[in-house]
Amino acid sequence: MIIGNEAILLTPGPLTTSAATRQAMLRDWGSWDTSFNRMTQTVCADLLHIVHGTDDYVCVPLQGSGTFSVEAAIGTLLPRDSCVLVPNNGAYCARIILILQRLGISLVELPLRADQAVSAELLVEAFRRDARISHVAQVHLETSAGLLNPLDEIAAVCKQYDKRLIVDAMSSFGALPIDLRHGGIDALVSASGKCLEGAPGMGFVIVRRSLLEQSQGRSPSLALDLYDQYQYMQQTTQWRYTPPTHVLAALRVALDQYFAQGGQPARLARYQHNCEILLTEMRQLGFKAFLPPELQAPVIVTFYAPCDPAWKFADFYQQVRAAGYVLYPGKLTREETFRVGCIGAIDEHEIYNAVAAIARALAQSGWRVR
Repeated sequence: MIIGNEAILLTPGPLTTSAATRQAMLRDWGSWDTSFNRMTQTVCADLLHIVHGTDDYVCVPLQGSGTFSVEAAIGTLLPRDSCVLVPNNGAYCARIILILQRLGISLVELPLRADQAVSAELLVEAFRRDARISHVAQVHLETSAGLLNPLDEIAAVCKQYDKRLIVDAMSSFGALPIDLRHGGIDALVSASGKCLEGAPGMGFVIVRRSLLEQSQGRSPSLALDLYDQYQYMQQTTQWRYTPPTHVLAALRVALDQYFAQGGQPARLARYQHNCEILLTEMRQLGFKAFLPPELQAPVIVTFYAPCDPAWKFADFYQQVRAAGYVLYPGKLTREETFRVGCIGAIDEHEIYNAVAAIARALAQSGWRVR
């Protein structure tokens, strides 16, 4: 359905937010105001709490999209003589490779298929092949296909072989369980506009305090220097440069709702329910999911496009959009696909209605799915 002029976003972020979260952005905040700085502190404390990182980790918020924070983490925390293993099974893994190349940091790519998760065995083989590897940069949930990599297994192997692990948890943080007390994860990166159901525009890095304290002067960027951002906040309680005030206020309200609704277990349960209904209903229309169930994360699902030669995603998108639902194009290079998200301030009713809109688009256009 469309709320006013707003369509439901079935995307992996930006996503549909609640009315209360949107309402929070109607107030203006001064960046030096004591109440705003206190709000920053409470948001960071809650983000640490979600992943059980209160004791040994700190949370450093950063202006910009999640990619800004990924680059800030890599540029600040990695010595220039590092060698980083990047298991690559999607577009966001490939983006990490580009960041490393831009920064001039050595890397080893572990190429994987878009439907192949990394495993402990593959990591160990890579470590044994190349003794230079000092770090692993891992995407937890690769949203280009919706694939979930086994983070606990990856962290355990990195801990065993003494490799520093930086995790892009952009589309998993807040929904999938992550426990920093298990060890093996040195830094975790995410953003406001994903499973926390805030507005886009703010990233954050949860990093082991001892590692951050060793990184002074390492960042090649002024704006993306996590160490300087953290130190300035510790000394003044303020952001170094103009903060995304409205985005932070929206995230504060989104976090309040998150905890009131039951936190991570409840968020995961709702998304799983959405995903199960989506897969069942789309299967009845004849659509096939790209990933097998054991690799499918309950965040976004990639479907094979109809094999009909008359199929055009742009036309399909516009028809579904006219009914009030925004889908995502596929991000795979070898197969024609499209993606449907399960996250945001939505429940089973939006999923059922979206699939009904997809069914009407098929009927109106005469596309054959099978």
